[in-house]
Amino acid sequence: MSDGKCQSECIEPPCAKKIKKDEQNDNSVTETDLKLKDFIPSKILNNNTNRKTVCVLGNFRNKSGVALIILEKNAFKEDHLDSKGYFSEDCELATFFQNDIYGNFECFPKPEINGVKTTIIYPASDKHIAKFSQQQVHIILETPECYNKLTLPHIEKEQLRLQWVYNILEGKSEQDRIVHDNKCETEGFVLVLDLKWDGITKETLYLLAIVRQRNIKSLRDLNETHLPLLKRIRDEGKKAIFDKYKVIGSQLRIYLHYQPSFYHLHIHFTYLRHEAPGIYAEKSHLLDTVINNIEMMGDYYQKATLPFCKGEIDSLFNVYETNGYVTKIQTDELIDK
Repeated sequence: MSDGKCQSECIEPPCAKKIKKDEQNDNSVTETDLKLKDFIPSKILNNNTNRKTVCVLGNFRNKSGVALIILEKNAFKEDHLDSKGYFSEDCELATFFQNDIYGNFECFPKPEINGVKTTIIYPASDKHIAKFSQQQVHIILETPECYNKLTLPHIEKEQLRLQWVYNILEGKSEQDRIVHDNKCETEGFVLVLDLKWDGITKETLYLLAIVRQRNIKSLRDLNETHLPLLKRIRDEGKKAIFDKYKVIGSQLRIYLHYQPSFYHLHIHFTYLRHEAPGIYAEKSHLLDTVINNIEMMGDYYQKATLPFCKGEIDSLFNVYETNGYVTKIQTDELIDK
């Protein structure tokens, strides 16, 4: 546990200071800078019919660099399932067919309940493009030796920019999306709405706890000295989410990703009913399990072999392929199957 002074700071986080919506940082664009009518698509990277998402690569007219636009159908909000929403006189049906008691139609709701969640990444790097592209994926078993020899040098060289993370921690961006802010330097963290959540629809609740310590990259760095931090995130995160969204702790999935999408320690909080991306065994590690493993063995994550999943066009996959730990699927192999 931290010393008394830090502990009191951790327990009573000050209110987050709001910034003007149009305040800029060195890697941002204003809302008026980017318009969909100026986007020129060049390639569909991934069209996921299960999740109803599509990622399109292209560029903005008169702007350098490439951009990614991710479109996602919104989840149904329960308060729209009434006579003012989907069952209002403004909704229209187009008939595909009717047969006895069965009918198949297409519904055209009123525009205000028919939005499409849109994410823009600009300028997008090769790593962004690889992350969102449809590709063959493989499970790689990373021993501690492989981590130190292959993974760690790669992520130190190829890491995505973390300025957007620091902007949140320093109060420069997304302050209106912060649910809880613990200012303690050793045990503090910011609980913020994830980019994938609109902050409204309970059914898709998704928040991130981003730690204030800047020297913890991932699960691999965690040891017994971090137990107070992990337990504080778990307990304060649950309380903050219940206070604001009335979702109890036993209905939250709290977990870490390995490999993470960015290498600054962060923990995911999602609604248990929401099948969020990355919740499966090859990617997700429940926070309570992480805490329990470290309590049993302080250096557990420095000694464990950890699986992770990577696509064939990801640069980390290429490192493991070059060193003989995994092999790409050849085109003729796919044809034979």
